Amino acid sequence: MGASPEQTVGGQAVIEGVMMRAPSGWAVAVRLPSGAIETRSEELPRLSSRSRLARMPFVRGVMVLGESVTLGMRALTWSAQKQAGEEEEELSNWQLIGSMSLAMLFFAAVFILGPAALADWLSGDSRVLFGLYEGVIRLAIFVGYIWLIGRMEDIKRVFQYHGAEHKTIHAYEAGDALSVENIQRYRPEHPRCGTNFLLIVLLLAITVFTIIGKGPIWWLITSRLIFIPVIAGMAYEILRYAGLSSDSRLGSALAVPGLWLQRLTTGQPDDGQVEVAVASLIAALDEDSVDALFARGDVAIPRPPTAAPANEEE
Repeated sequence: MGASPEQTVGGQAVIEGVMMRAPSGWAVAVRLPSGAIETRSEELPRLSSRSRLARMPFVRGVMVLGESVTLGMRALTWSAQKQAGEEEEELSNWQLIGSMSLAMLFFAAVFILGPAALADWLSGDSRVLFGLYEGVIRLAIFVGYIWLIGRMEDIKRVFQYHGAEHKTIHAYEAGDALSVENIQRYRPEHPRCGTNFLLIVLLLAITVFTIIGKGPIWWLITSRLIFIPVIAGMAYEILRYAGLSSDSRLGSALAVPGLWLQRLTTGQPDDGQVEVAVASLIAALDEDSVDALFARGDVAIPRPPTAAPANEEE
C-alpha cells in the first residue's frame, strides 16, 4: 500500500521555489537571485487535528482545499517578493480574501459558466448532448490552458520546480536518503498532485451535470456554483484513496488520467531545483522528523544549525 496519512506531505511549486506542507507545519523555500536558498516556515497542525469536521469524508475535502489555496497564495506572494528584491510584507486577511475571490471568479467564468453557456447554445433541446458538450468543452479549455501557459519560459521553470517537489516527496515517503542522486531517480509525476484533483473534478462534473440536466440560464449558473463544492469533496476522497492505495489496481487506475496530464504540468528539474525542494521539506518538518531524515544518509543540503522556530525565517 501507499504511504499512510500520518507520513504524507504535500506541496506546490512557486516562483523559483517550492512550498511544502508537512503534518505539523508548512514552509516555502526559494532560490534568490544571488544563488542562495532562503526559507520561511510556520507551525500549523493538520486540519484533522484542529477540527472534527475536517475528519468527515467529503466535508474534509472542501476544508483542505480552502486551506491549501490560502497557503499557496501566501507562498506564491512571498516567492514573488523575494525575486523582486522586496521586503517581506505579510498579506492581510482582506488581501487574501480579495485575491482568492478574483481567482475563483476567473475560474468560475472560464471553466464553469462559460462551457455551460456555450453547450446550452450548441445542444438545442438535447439533454444528453448538453452534458456531453459541456464536459468536452470544459476539459478542452482546461488542457489547452495548461498547454498554452506551459510554452512560457517562466512557467516552464515553475513546472520544473513542480517536478522537483514531486520527486522529493516520492523519495521522502519511500524512506530513501534525500540525496540529489536518489531524488532524481524518481518520476516527476505524483498521484496526489493538485493537477489530478482538478482533472477528477472535471470528469465528475460531466456525470453530475448531465444528470442535473438543462434549464433556464439562472439554473445553469446556480446549479454549477452550488454543486462544485460537492464535486470537490467527492474528488478529494477519490484522490486521497488513489494516493494512499497507489499499489492497488484500483488506486493505480484512478491515478492514470492525472499522471498523464502531469506530463504537461511537471518538468525534469535540475539538481539546484531539487536542493530547493529539499530545503523546503526540511523547514516544514518538526525536529524529530528532521533527525530521522538525516539519519537515513546523505541529504542534498547541509543540515541547518538549529531547527527553524515557528514564524521565523532561516
